[in-house]
Amino acid sequence: MKTIEKENIATYEVKRSKFISHLVSYPKFQSHLEELRKEHPKARHFVYGFRYLNEFGQVVEGSSDDGEPKGTSGKPTLNVLIGHDLVNVAIITVRYFGGIKLGTGGLVKAYSTSANLVIQQSQLVEYSPKERREITISYSEISKFEYQIQKLGIEIIRKSFDEVGGRFLIEGEKEKLEQVWR
Repeated sequence: MKTIEKENIATYEVKRSKFISHLVSYPKFQSHLEELRKEHPKARHFVYGFRYLNEFGQVVEGSSDDGEPKGTSGKPTLNVLIGHDLVNVAIITVRYFGGIKLGTGGLVKAYSTSANLVIQQSQLVEYSPKERREITISYSEISKFEYQIQKLGIEIIRKSFDEVGGRFLIEGEKEKLEQVWR
């Protein structure tokens, strides 16, 4: 399975209709969709497909045609994600209608092409599940600890301090977490 490290955008035009596909990480999907609706008030459709792993390691999938004929846009977008074996991502395609109807086959092709285009322009990485750990560090070791986890690419989810030191909730790949001292 693969995923993305950063978001990407690609535009595809056919018969004066414009398809702007956004490849985003799944946790940012809903907020990104809301932003796009505000940013593109004249767009006709906001079609999407998503895939993510739930807490049990199962793939959860979903899509929306957002007013396009049933099965002509959301499902083809989802099929592109499945075909590339992507997880924890979503593709949102903003469509501006160009005045010429594309028909069901034309819509399937346009949404699929736009989704494939944004994936081809993106850097895909192997998916590696992340874990969380809570670590307590004395005050004298905090700066060294923060430097080490930044160097390893581990994210600080939460930190708090008390009279003993700092308590950090960190998230990262299991192999990288193993390199952090306890």
